[in-house]
Amino acid sequence: MATSSNKRIAKNTLLLYFRMLLTIAVGLYTSRVVLNTLGVSDYGIYNVVGGIVSMLAFLNSAMVAASQRFISFELGTDDSERLKKVFCTSVSIHIVLALIIFLIAETLGLWFVNTHLNIPAERMGAANWVYQCSILTLMLTVVSVPYNSCIVAHEHMKAFAYVSILEAVLKLLVVYLLLVGAVDKLVLYAILVAAVAFVIRIIYGIYCKRYFEECTYRFVLDRKLFKEMFAFAGWSVIGNLGFSMKDQGSNIILNLFFDTAVNAARGIAMQVNGIISNFSNNFTMALNPQITKQYAAGGTKASMELVYLGCRFSFFLLLMIVIPVFINMDYLLRLWLKTVPQYTPQFLMLALIAALVNVMVSPVVTALQATGNIKVFQIVICVIMLCELPLAYLILACGGSPYQAMYPAVLVSFIGLFARFLILKKLIPTYRLRFFTFSIVLKNLFIAAVCLVTASYIKSMFDISFLSFVITSLIACSSTGLIIYLVGITNQERWAINKRIKNRILKIR
Repeated sequence: MATSSNKRIAKNTLLLYFRMLLTIAVGLYTSRVVLNTLGVSDYGIYNVVGGIVSMLAFLNSAMVAASQRFISFELGTDDSERLKKVFCTSVSIHIVLALIIFLIAETLGLWFVNTHLNIPAERMGAANWVYQCSILTLMLTVVSVPYNSCIVAHEHMKAFAYVSILEAVLKLLVVYLLLVGAVDKLVLYAILVAAVAFVIRIIYGIYCKRYFEECTYRFVLDRKLFKEMFAFAGWSVIGNLGFSMKDQGSNIILNLFFDTAVNAARGIAMQVNGIISNFSNNFTMALNPQITKQYAAGGTKASMELVYLGCRFSFFLLLMIVIPVFINMDYLLRLWLKTVPQYTPQFLMLALIAALVNVMVSPVVTALQATGNIKVFQIVICVIMLCELPLAYLILACGGSPYQAMYPAVLVSFIGLFARFLILKKLIPTYRLRFFTFSIVLKNLFIAAVCLVTASYIKSMFDISFLSFVITSLIACSSTGLIIYLVGITNQERWAINKRIKNRILKIR
């Protein structure tokens, strides 16, 4: 059973890596063209206005957690009838949720965009187009959640890989139309992004109806199930409110003190951070359904071991990409963007540090959600996350540089990680705080420090050029992998890796 699960996790991770590599290649190219075509100011407008709508995504994020947890749980218990009820109930809730988001966005959100954001008067018309298209895109994303949750719960990661090919083609088409279009570039870009979201939504719906028998919607009124899912989602709303307000609130605070060029710098940094974080997120996406299924089937110990493994290996996977980026950051940004907005390197560096901490959070959160008891967890995390905003505002009000507003983000990431684990330990006493602190978190950070010092020393031996960028990146990635192999993994894991390598060599011979 364990071997089968591990093989499935490995296979799904590889499929998600294919998806990620394609997304990165297209994302890096299209974002560069979009930035150069729109200009720094309009790119900043797109980020800050779209960020207002993204703040409402905390409602959707709550239901993503609920849908994935309940669908994965029912697959673990092998109750097909209840699984169908869970899916139909989830769809109904998401339709209502999309309407709620629409009402809030078209009232309070619209008022805030037109009265409080620091946007040039001559671009307010285009900003409103961006806002309306962002609302439509978010609503499409909301109603897609039950279908995407089924794909993740069934571990059909090949669907994401296939659809990503289509999505990549559509994004390249968006760039082409943006270059040749004769209308306002910012407006055209917002419309095309919404159109791509619509097409992808239809494709996922067709796939799910074809491959999963529960994905045929009919109105189901199961009050007990509805109340159970809504209670779970309700508490998730609180926690996700903290995340949404933290991320998008920081964008707004920056806009209150500086112009949209600073928002563009932060937007680029967060985009690169998101692309890089996908390296490890693909692993946790493949791992998380197994954590829930093992817990649902009564395998608490197996679920716990997967959590520990996820915290370590997701960190290692991200570290192997972060280290080369760290030592070549300035050159990489110039190579990619040509014109790099001021403060972008500093924003990106701090975002990557926070990402290394946050990547250890996902398996812990999945284990918490598997228990179904998330009330305390969500309240505590919401409070911790929101502490970032007043701290960031205070730093800027005292004359701090724009990027210094991200210092609190790193701090709350550390606090939030340990707060989640302490709550998990209270719910499931078999988890060990000492082991988590010293054998996972502190050990991970020690390995990261050793890898960074080693890579920085290697970098100091080379001049700045494209060839040195390639060579130092390859050496840094290899040295990081070697340090992880020697220090980061257990003897049993090292033995398993050696055995797999030997088997591969024997097959080639």
